[in-house]
Amino acid sequence: MPSSTSEDADPSDRDNFIYDIIDEDLNQGTYGDRVVTRFPPEPNGYLHIGHAKSIVLNFGIKHDYADRADTRCHLRFDDTNPETESMEYAEAIKDAVHWLGYDWEEHEYYASDYFEQFYEYAVKLIKQGDAYVDSLDEAEIREYRGTVDEPGTPSPYRDRPVEENLELFRGMRNGDFEDGEHVLRAKIDMSSPHMIMRDPLLFRIKHAHHYRQGDDWCIYPMYDYAHPLEDAIEDITHSLCTLEFDNNRRVYDWVLEHCLEDDEIPSRPRQYEFNRLNLYYTVLSKRKLLQLVEDDYVDGWDDPRLMTLAGLRRRGVPPSAIRAFCREVGVTRSQSRVEMSHFEHVLRTDLKTTAPRVMAVLDPLKVVVTNWEEDKTDWLAADHWPRDIDKDETRKVPFTRELYIERDDFQEDPPEGFIRLAPGREVRLRHGYFFTCEEVIRDEDGEIVELRGTIDPDTRDGTAPDGRSPEGTLHWVS
Repeated sequence: MPSSTSEDADPSDRDNFIYDIIDEDLNQGTYGDRVVTRFPPEPNGYLHIGHAKSIVLNFGIKHDYADRADTRCHLRFDDTNPETESMEYAEAIKDAVHWLGYDWEEHEYYASDYFEQFYEYAVKLIKQGDAYVDSLDEAEIREYRGTVDEPGTPSPYRDRPVEENLELFRGMRNGDFEDGEHVLRAKIDMSSPHMIMRDPLLFRIKHAHHYRQGDDWCIYPMYDYAHPLEDAIEDITHSLCTLEFDNNRRVYDWVLEHCLEDDEIPSRPRQYEFNRLNLYYTVLSKRKLLQLVEDDYVDGWDDPRLMTLAGLRRRGVPPSAIRAFCREVGVTRSQSRVEMSHFEHVLRTDLKTTAPRVMAVLDPLKVVVTNWEEDKTDWLAADHWPRDIDKDETRKVPFTRELYIERDDFQEDPPEGFIRLAPGREVRLRHGYFFTCEEVIRDEDGEIVELRGTIDPDTRDGTAPDGRSPEGTLHWVS
């Protein structure tokens, strides 16, 4: 199983500010010679083309810096929401990452394995006076938070004594309270100009079965609390997120500063944000994709009409094309949207050098060559590759009396500009003879079911001795 992608674009020819940061960190010895990244999906759906950009970035760093640093890329499942996650999704994610060409080796982790550590760090915050149990309900918490123009109002429970907070938090863990009855919040600044810093939630009560931990826990950490601790526990150096988590970095840094002692980890990870991959006319929201699947609008997560990795795989898109596309769109701080034609261009470029050419007919129309013997077969030479590809492989295709062309390659009454087959018109059959349509056969309903005509036997190599050259060239099968 490949763990590198040496066929992809040269990382030195890049539009990627993250690499500039890593270069500087290595030059300054910020993390010694370590470069450790992670791809942290939530197992609540199948991966799509947007996730591929993060996969290629994080695992690509592991490969591209392997000769300069001690590199790793972890696959970590951010499974802190028991109501939407499942082992099916976790296995599908692993399969997709492997298919894309990457291997996390022994570095497979789950946020749920850190639940006890998350709890202990929360107890530490309470003892330090940096966290408290709040008994406001969800609507009241939202109201007390204020607006972007007005400061928030401290909760009446904000100054609970430490011992009372500890007792309540233990009760939350032990299942003594109903969902939503209490939450654990960080005590930061309810007047902060940054809304996210107005005492963000750290833990909430959820009496829900977890697909890995079962019913052992009924409190679950919030993303902004768990994320930095996961990175610290795993010695991540560069924590890469998309731009919507830009403001969350303030909480990220606060959690690390207040939970960890300086000697607990080699050096604190740093979060960096980059632009996510958005495509025009494409559904990438996992919530909307799930609705399409559950309401039977599509044939599962691997429906080839979807831009999920499973769907692209089923469609026949090679992983090398996806990697090349993710490299080509670049990694910047500017949010943008990419045309689908860009993806299709990269796909065609990849297939041009990897997929040998063959002929196929999707909607066949029968053609009878009347001046060809019934049992005669002429094996014509056909190139496997376009002329600008430095490969000389060929194949043999059988030319017989009965052939099939695409139905829409024939018009009985052709409009102006139509250069394909019509009555009395001569076309070139790809890799073979010139053919002229002389008769149109219809069934009892008037539908065209067969064309009859003749070939010029002197045009076997696709050229005519007199130099004439038909405008149209048709693909065909026999």
